Amino acid sequence: MYSEGNKKGIGGTLLYAVTYLHALLPFRVLYFLSDILYLFAYYVVRYRRKIVRKNLKNAFPEKSVKSIETIERKFYRHLCDYFVETVKTLRLSDEEIGKRMKFENPEIIDRLTSNGKSCVVSLGHYGNWEWVTSVGLHLANEIELGFVYKKLHSNAFNHLFLKTRSHFNATPIEMQSVIRQMIRVQKQEKIMVIGFLNDQRPAPRQEKYWTSFMNQQTPVQTGMEKIARRLGNSVIYLDIKKVKRGHYTGKFFVITPDASEEAENSIMERYMRRLEETTMREPAYYLWSHDRWKFKKPVG
Repeated sequence: MYSEGNKKGIGGTLLYAVTYLHALLPFRVLYFLSDILYLFAYYVVRYRRKIVRKNLKNAFPEKSVKSIETIERKFYRHLCDYFVETVKTLRLSDEEIGKRMKFENPEIIDRLTSNGKSCVVSLGHYGNWEWVTSVGLHLANEIELGFVYKKLHSNAFNHLFLKTRSHFNATPIEMQSVIRQMIRVQKQEKIMVIGFLNDQRPAPRQEKYWTSFMNQQTPVQTGMEKIARRLGNSVIYLDIKKVKRGHYTGKFFVITPDASEEAENSIMERYMRRLEETTMREPAYYLWSHDRWKFKKPVG
């Protein structure tokens, strides 16, 4: 669990206090604020409009301008909903999150960890990925839940996101510490379910795997696969659906029961194909504002 002892500074304290006060508001008020935020972000500030439009046009070259604009506006509405829902996480009870983030088949995790080995959950920036940490409420008590994160440049926002993501007793693990934590768990003969948001753009010098994703050549981080293959973990994909405003479902699909038996990059390829299916089903709920395709595949 995230420790209060982590340094957050005055800015972090003020941001957390303001956010916590907003989290006290009921959902109907928060969604009213989301509607206002949408108008401001989309029409006034035009938050990353060029990036979103470029990404959508490249992903769906067959769609008309009108269709692209429809997806675009729906995306911004969802993005604002995601923001207020994340704020509300600070005050969500176990009972309330259980009604709003449902998992159809968590027994798959129980089956894959019955041999005493840990399990890797791979997902993308789709739907409300912040609420996925509530899966810990469906796991056996002896199973630890962790999530991998990349530290934000802002200490204030970094503190806030760690607080929300650890609300349901999940343990935040910085990217550079993942392998050490997983080895520790293995040596102690414990079981950990660890979540990876694996669709972010790799750093220019970071090792990567290139594949086709949403009609574009896309660099993919390979750290998740390397860790799972080294430790012989099972890997599953979480498919998220948005049922309606503030309500989501998650369904697990097995990518491999034992990553050590898989060929290099095969896990990442299957993960990307699953994520593409999820995104194609309802594109508006993917994180199009991320400059995912900033770098192009080198020629030769």
